[in-house]
Amino acid sequence: MPRTSKKGAPDSKSVSTNSASFTGGVKAAKPSGDAVASSLTRATDSTDDSLQFVTPAVRERLARLGIFRLADLVLHLPLRYEDETTLVAIADAVSGTSVQVEGKVVETKVEFRPRRQLVCRIEDDSGTLTMRFFNFYPSQQRALATGARVRLIGEIRQGFFGAEMIHPRFRTLRVEVPLPDALTPVYPTTAGLSQDSLRKLVARALRDTDLSETLPEPIRQQIGLEPFVDAVRLLHQPPQQVDAVSLQERTHSAWQRLKFDELLAQQLSMRLHYQRRSRQRAPVLRSHSGLPRQLAESLPFGLTGAQLRTLDEIRGDLARPHPMQRLLQGDVGSGKTIVAALSALQAIESGYQVAVMAPTEILAEQHYRKFAHWLVPLGIEVAWLSGSVRKKERDEALEQLASGNTTLAIGTHALFQEQVVFRNLGLAIIDEQHRFGVRQRLMLRMKGAAKNAQPHQLMMSATPIPRTLAMSFYADLDVSVIDELPPGRTPVVTKLVADSRRDEVLARVRDACASGRQAYWVCPLIEESEALQLQTAMDTYERLQREFSELKIGLVHGRMRSAEKAAVMDAFQSGTVQLLVATTVIEVGVDVPNASLMVIEHAERMGLSQLHQLRGRVGRGAQSSACILLYQSPLSELARERLRIIYENSDGFEVARLDLKLRGPGEILGARQSGVPMLRFADLESDIKLLETARSVAADLVASHPDLVECHLTRWLGGRQEYLRV
Repeated sequence: MPRTSKKGAPDSKSVSTNSASFTGGVKAAKPSGDAVASSLTRATDSTDDSLQFVTPAVRERLARLGIFRLADLVLHLPLRYEDETTLVAIADAVSGTSVQVEGKVVETKVEFRPRRQLVCRIEDDSGTLTMRFFNFYPSQQRALATGARVRLIGEIRQGFFGAEMIHPRFRTLRVEVPLPDALTPVYPTTAGLSQDSLRKLVARALRDTDLSETLPEPIRQQIGLEPFVDAVRLLHQPPQQVDAVSLQERTHSAWQRLKFDELLAQQLSMRLHYQRRSRQRAPVLRSHSGLPRQLAESLPFGLTGAQLRTLDEIRGDLARPHPMQRLLQGDVGSGKTIVAALSALQAIESGYQVAVMAPTEILAEQHYRKFAHWLVPLGIEVAWLSGSVRKKERDEALEQLASGNTTLAIGTHALFQEQVVFRNLGLAIIDEQHRFGVRQRLMLRMKGAAKNAQPHQLMMSATPIPRTLAMSFYADLDVSVIDELPPGRTPVVTKLVADSRRDEVLARVRDACASGRQAYWVCPLIEESEALQLQTAMDTYERLQREFSELKIGLVHGRMRSAEKAAVMDAFQSGTVQLLVATTVIEVGVDVPNASLMVIEHAERMGLSQLHQLRGRVGRGAQSSACILLYQSPLSELARERLRIIYENSDGFEVARLDLKLRGPGEILGARQSGVPMLRFADLESDIKLLETARSVAADLVASHPDLVECHLTRWLGGRQEYLRV
């Protein structure tokens, strides 16, 4: 055998192998994907986009991958590619690289030291190589019998007995098998669905699916994109001479076309959703000066320019006969709540009711206290609804809401329960909106002011949304940004302290409380977890009581009864409690200006958004404030990077941008993704120019090419764009 060889196209009459594809050494779930291959022989003349030609079991496995149509297979793109076009002589294989070799089995045996394993030695004209399988089937042992000719792919490493491969992919050759003339795609798959079966299915999809262009030719040429059919065929069947690095890094022009089309589908769906909403009816809530002016004059502070600007944007939306869906975002402490309260007064003065919903009881209760403090003196009744409200009080509140006597209701998800009836709901304010699912927000919207009208929605988020995320996943919303902090806020100093220096932190807490200030001590868990070995809030509370016998210490966590939490929070806000030990239930909504120090246990375990939100609980007064992040070594690379980002950045928008870069949009969006098409190929950090172009093209297509819009959305979303109607 030559040391390096390339062979011509296969002659179908001369090819005979015992397997349709390379066989992996690791045990595979049964049954294999061979059922797919056999099913391909049926209904070959069908042009139906469905997958009825495969067995129900295979359809179920494809469904796990999000594949329901042949068109979905076209867009099921490879994760990576393997070069099976070249054979490397065993003696020339470089350690640490993945190579393909071919040789004859000279010995196969099962060894039991140090553990049961199948050991197979093969040789070619240049040398010998050992294969090891720690998990194997008897059929694999039989296939690797002495004398068999095998072709295998894997990473070469130097073992005690020379070159070896651990669990390589292999196939046995009964006759000489020519090498392929293209790179081999490797697809995302699931148990029971082999790569070879997926390749056959994709080949059929490329043959039978409509791959016609969905971009007008002048636009495609102006942007400089490849034709869709050329791009998708190249990605599934890349020729040998293609730049493998650009394919792997997804910078090849074919990848650019698919990324653009994906971003365009998202932009089109968001734009159509926005247009559909503009055709729906909503109550006209005209701007009045009475109650909002009275509230503004009673405040001990003035509104910032950013607050006034966003308030004007909201007031303009509320006065239109179409439902507002505006996202009000701003960093922690920027003053979103007062903007929401002034917006609520516009609805109330217009004769409508307002609902304010928050994801946690402690945050909802904070809103209730603030709104009641501001609005009750103006003669406005405020109802409180949560799961912990007693039945008698709850029934009274429900009756007052149904009659219209109560114009403002504040609560948790209890607000959208079936028994909650509003007489004329005109505005729904949803705080920390990303924690609610699409369907939950829809249920609150359905409690609208009239049968054929929807209430306006104002969504708030203290988690700043990076510009790229706002341009893509929030493109169906109008966004207002409070980008200015109220005067008098002092920057919070962030310190990273190893757990071994805990005594220094305790001394810092003692000094702060002795000088008349207050402090938080935040713990991530309530009960002990042996697996994570995290310090619990209860243990910390008991230990700090022993450490600070001279201080009044409070404890609050999510499993406490509402009345207990309220009592502790009241004591902390009044200054009776000097040190508050808490879980992350205080992440949002807590406002105690005298609290100037926060200690966060196991900061390495928390996400960037959570750390930034917690840090925002201090620095609300005139005195200097600090947030101490206690961490345990050793740190993972991800934890080290998170701590570096939160230490170096105090701007919430920059923290959010870097968080998006670390985690991607899926995790950050949370529940919202249940109604929004997620991105599989495009990257919001590196593909920003493609996103901006897609936004521009989407506007043109919707205005001038509705037929192509429908074709493009059908190709990329199928029937899933219907979710966007909620």
